[in-house]
This record gives sequence, C-alpha cells and structure tokens, in this order.
Amino acid sequence: MVTCEMLYGIFRKNGLTFFCGVPDSTFKDWMKFLADGRGPENIVTVNECEAVALCAGYHLGTGKIGVAYMQNAGEGHTVNPIASLCDPEVYSIPLLLMIGWRGEPGKPDEPQHRKMGKITLPLLDVLGIPYSVLEDDPRKIERELGKAVDYMKKKNAPYAIVIRKGLVQEYGQKKEAVQSCEMLREDAIKAIVDSLKPEDVVVSTTGKTSRELFEYRDCKKQGHQRDFYTVGSMGCAAPIALGIAMQNKRKRVFIFDGDGAVLMHMGTLATIGHYAPKNLYHIVFDNESHESTGGQPTVSPTVDFAKVALACGYKKAHEVKAENELEMKFKDMIKHDGPSMLVVKVRKGSRPDLGRPTTTPIENKSALMKFLSRK
Repeated sequence: MVTCEMLYGIFRKNGLTFFCGVPDSTFKDWMKFLADGRGPENIVTVNECEAVALCAGYHLGTGKIGVAYMQNAGEGHTVNPIASLCDPEVYSIPLLLMIGWRGEPGKPDEPQHRKMGKITLPLLDVLGIPYSVLEDDPRKIERELGKAVDYMKKKNAPYAIVIRKGLVQEYGQKKEAVQSCEMLREDAIKAIVDSLKPEDVVVSTTGKTSRELFEYRDCKKQGHQRDFYTVGSMGCAAPIALGIAMQNKRKRVFIFDGDGAVLMHMGTLATIGHYAPKNLYHIVFDNESHESTGGQPTVSPTVDFAKVALACGYKKAHEVKAENELEMKFKDMIKHDGPSMLVVKVRKGSRPDLGRPTTTPIENKSALMKFLSRK
C-alpha cells in the first residue's frame, strides 16, 4: 500500500495541489488526509459536476490543473460538464479525474456498484479520456502521474486515474470535528418508525440510513414491503418519494434523507415545494458528514435546511437536536398537510455490526409495488 504522505509527495512533485470532489470509500484514508488540512488545498463539493466545474474555474484563474475526486458512480454524473465544458472541442480545459473503482469486474461488491464497475473504463473510452489504473508501487504511480500531467498540458484535456480499493494505506486522522448532538441516527430512526402507521411508505437514502431502517424492520418483524431502500443513486431518495406521493395520494410518504444526499440534489426541494403534495414528509438526518464513505465532512454546518425548505415552498420546517424534542415535533408535523421537513441533528457513528439488506433491489421494488397497488 502507498502512504498518504507518499501519494501527496507525488502529486505535489507534478504540480497537483488543488483537490475537490465527493468522497469515496475506495480511498477513504486519502480523504482523511485531505480533511486534516496538512497537505493540498481541498474543497468537498456537493456533487461531482460541481467538482469538475470548480476545477475548470481553478484552471481559468491560475493556469494550473485541478484534481476532481469521486466514486465511479460520480463518473457518470460528470458526463455533461466533461463533454460540454472541458472537452477539447469546447473550452479544452485540463483536469485530472481521480476515480474510485467500486464494482470492479471479478471482485465482490454491492448490487448498485456492479453495472458502474463494468462500464467505468468503457465510459472513459467513449468520452475520449485516456486513463491509468494505478498499481501499488510508488515508482509506477509517479510514472503514471507524470504521463498524465504531460498529456493534460500538451492536449489541454482531461485525464483519469482509477483507484482500486486497498491502494492507499490506513491513515490516522489528526483532526476530528467536534459534535455536540446527543442522538445517534439509528435511535432517531427507531423513534420515528415507532410513530408510523402500517400503511405509511418510507423512501430511505443510500448508505447506513437504509441499512439501519432495514434492520429495525427485521427487529420488529414488520417486513419490508412498505419501504424503498435507495441503495445507490445518492441524492435521489427525495424525487423517488415525490413520484410515489403524487401518484398515491391516500398514503403518507416519508423521506429518510441525509445531509450529504440533500446537498447533492438540493434543487429537488424546489420541485417538492412547487408541486406541494400534501402527503409528503421529509426527514433529514444531519450528522454533518458523508458517513458511509468514511465520515468526511459535508458543508451542512453552514446550511439551514429548514429555512431552505420554507423558501422553496414547504408548508412547515423545523430542526431538532434532542430525542424528546424529536417526538414532539414529529407528532406535530404529521398532524398537518405537507410537504413538511424535519431536520434531525444527529452525531456521527453507527454500530460496527450493522448489516446490509438481505433482500435484492428487485425483490424490494416488487414488494413495494405490490403494497402500493392495494387500495
């Protein structure tokens, strides 16, 4: 494995000192290193398109090359700004894409990563972006990065480096954000689930939120037919729930969301507010981090989600920090028509033995559709 300090030295030697993007668990220790602020400049963006555009602005302002990091799911997200902004046939802007390879063919991974894993390299080929899959050898990494920089400078075009899991050595983070919240997300989920009716529908966001909801349903022997576990498609739980709510007006639909996911597609709040389904209730569990990819910070400490929701047309929006306050505000929220938002401030952390859904995505979809078809 390569140490973070060694990897930073190679980047710096090649003039690459500006990093931005959406964290990925494939190189979570590199993300810890960046978060410590001991190396290059780093900006955690809300989505991968923003990262590509930010690197473009960095290049325009300095003449230097930025690095946009992402999981390979985000590679698909960036097709538009890469093809219509950075491509040599448009503005011809160089940037280095640092892509974590989830779902690599031949290696076990979760269902939501398999398709993207298969097309990670072919998609780069379609976009005309040359790439290097880095090997666990500092000398080879230095050679490949040197080749990448030479290409970007000569062609004024993007280049990609693909990172396999296990390339970066474990890093002991020196600086951790201090959190004062008393609730864990799992406890908050349990409190809310206990207040739901049997006919209520829940759409939960990707990552540990869905895993915790799934396990609690198992614990209570409630089945999973009323829930949609958005195992991939980060940021899409809210629009999925909107689609369900607008077509099933007799059922209450609850979104179990996260701060990183809301930030990624915050424009959905405007759509929800505009169409204003009365049966939609938006719960945002805000731990100020991308916990499922290693706990990297989000920008949520400077965002007031409740005020944003109200500005977008939500009927009610509140923030809670204590469990007794959560119960009171939740019961008050569901007495009124939506759309409403409840922001639940929780501290980072989850059980080390937290499992994953034991049903397949297809089984989950089929069970929910059957549940929704019952009038």
